Amino acid sequence: MKGLGRVFNVIPVATGVHISLKNASGVTFVTYEDGGAQSIVFKQSKAGASEATLATVNEMYACSGVASGVWTRETSDASAALDDNSTVTKKDTTAYDCAAIYIGADELDAGYDSVECTIDGAGICIAIVHDLIVQRQPENLPTAGV
Repeated sequence: MKGLGRVFNVIPVATGVHISLKNASGVTFVTYEDGGAQSIVFKQSKAGASEATLATVNEMYACSGVASGVWTRETSDASAALDDNSTVTKKDTTAYDCAAIYIGADELDAGYDSVECTIDGAGICIAIVHDLIVQRQPENLPTAGV
């Protein structure tokens, strides 16, 4: 069995989409914006409804986004240290064009099962839902967005 469906599912255009974590242990959002600061906002919801702030971000990984880029662990964004933040502002330098931020299902408040990541501007936001609880062939994966 291949990685898609066994280990992960991918939502290639994920900004503003509520990603269900009912059948996974977490989601990594990979964002990219070439040349500019980027605001990234996280919310939690109950199957896409009853949105609430998701203030759990304490770290992110950043790189230039090119093949030779090296990931660096960051505990601060362009504003300040990350301390259970719900909004992250990506630094406006090439070394930080790409950011990867993990949200675990165990970080959601009781009764919440979905995560939304919204970016500003014309950037890219990809969601990688991983550690799937039920493994399936790719064509049998449930819709990840709710």
